[in-house]
Amino acid sequence: VCDEHSDYKDAKLLYRFRKDDGTFPLSKDVKVFMRGQSLYEKLVSVDESILKVREENSVKYQRTFLGSEMIDWLIQEGEVENRQEAVELGRALLEHGIIQHVSNRHHFFDSDILYQFWINFRRRRRLTELLNENSSRALSESPDSPFCLRKLNPDPGNTSFLSVQTNKEIKVVSAVRRSSITSLSGNSTAYFSAPPTLVFPPVAECNPKSVLKRPVTNEELLSPGAPYVKKTLTIVGDAVGWGFVVRGGRPCHIQAVDPGGPAAAAGMKVCQFVFSVNGVYVLHLDYQTISSLIMTGPRTLVMEVMEAIE
Repeated sequence: VCDEHSDYKDAKLLYRFRKDDGTFPLSKDVKVFMRGQSLYEKLVSVDESILKVREENSVKYQRTFLGSEMIDWLIQEGEVENRQEAVELGRALLEHGIIQHVSNRHHFFDSDILYQFWINFRRRRRLTELLNENSSRALSESPDSPFCLRKLNPDPGNTSFLSVQTNKEIKVVSAVRRSSITSLSGNSTAYFSAPPTLVFPPVAECNPKSVLKRPVTNEELLSPGAPYVKKTLTIVGDAVGWGFVVRGGRPCHIQAVDPGGPAAAAGMKVCQFVFSVNGVYVLHLDYQTISSLIMTGPRTLVMEVMEAIE
């Protein structure tokens, strides 16, 4: 209550909920997340819920609803005053990865297009998934800032990434397997045998230039007939992490992969685009936010990536 202790301790100290003293950081992202959670809980708790298993193009989807159906329900329940306000709410939920069109081809519309809740709010998750975004961004100045996280007294053989450039030249990047994914090191000490320390090597050493041959937009990735295939990777973290680096934003891409790490074993490659992380749609997010999702999630990481068809 006096802000003298930053960590929660098993001691005779007084704590209180931050919403009660007005210090809870209700950013737009947190507000949308909490609104989405409230709507989800309300929908799954009623008998004749509009959330149903539905089929589109012979594929079944969980927790789905029609756009117009959701708008009718929002007005009926007094969640919004009119259809325009409902559309704006639906678009905000989609842009924050809470709902999505079942095949990711449409924004939210007042129509018979099929959508689904992308987040299962019944899954237990840590509040840090919402609150750590700002702290992760503070560690870098730009989407391509060259920073590496190193373990003190690193083990031989676990100290390099291979980053493939457009000219196919291979450069060694000095880092442990976690690299930028450990930007929230304070929450991950259980995976390190020694406390990590943040190091900013020279630019040339850390090779910040993007591995992409050219910029790619979300519209290009999701357009019908686009030369990309979606793959699902299940990566089980080892003693030092998952073994890859995410960079860029909207969409993010795989910048580097440790050839001896778990990600490489699961089939991850440089230049793949990150579509989802543990069931959360992330094409619209930057790499700091994606790193936060990974760091605060389970050790077994499920990622969907989009890879160019050669």
